[in-house]
Amino acid sequence: MSTAEYAVGTLAACALAAVLYKVVTSGAVNAALQGLIGRALNAPF
Repeated sequence: MSTAEYAVGTLAACALAAVLYKVVTSGAVNAALQGLIGRALNAPF
């Protein structure tokens, strides 16, 4: 690949990372993760 193709690929990867970060740090996902972790920690053995 040429340098321009690497640059486009890097920009696409950064954009995808930014979108995933926004999704993971959103309120709904945060609440779901906290609920999941809370249920896992309080599970009877």
